Amino acid sequence: MDTKNLDAATTTITYNRDALTSPTGNMYEAISIIAKRAEQIKGDIKEELIEKLEEFATYNDSLEEVFENKEQIEVSKFYERLPKPTAIAVKEWLDGKIYHRDTSKS
Repeated sequence: MDTKNLDAATTTITYNRDALTSPTGNMYEAISIIAKRAEQIKGDIKEELIEKLEEFATYNDSLEEVFENKEQIEVSKFYERLPKPTAIAVKEWLDGKIYHRDTSKS
């Protein structure tokens, strides 16, 4: 996932209900699709963060030596400032970037 070029909202905003429901015609179905995509995004971001933080991991049993790693702090702050996965999923939904199909219609 390209976390550098996300243009989703970082704060809470109000969305047009008709814009959200227009692809499916059903609010609950649209929210379900957006929620599933948000879970996928959350997993991708979490894997990416863990992978980057593994570089800074120390495997000492001693708790006496705790080092402040400025690079690790910067990585953590970057991921904290990212938009929430739900905001990213809603933005993708409104931009038509999420593929969905109705399985009840063959």
